[in-house]
Amino acid sequence: MGKPILHNYTDSTDFIMERAKDEKKAEAKALLGEGFSRQAAGTFDKGYFQEIVPRILDLIKPEAVNEVKAAMEDFGSRL
Repeated sequence: MGKPILHNYTDSTDFIMERAKDEKKAEAKALLGEGFSRQAAGTFDKGYFQEIVPRILDLIKPEAVNEVKAAMEDFGSRL
């Protein structure tokens, strides 16, 4: 199976939420919502993405960090 493609709200939200720490799910959902709002407004750029990646990775279960990081690197390479 290849790297997941984080390209739309449903796929990305499901992918991240399934891997978020239980106690951090609300924060992860809010952060994803902010990112998609910025995409819709045209203010989501590579600089913002680089800022948000560490914040998202802090919310992820330790065993899933590498998987999420790889998916986000794939997404970021297309910005």
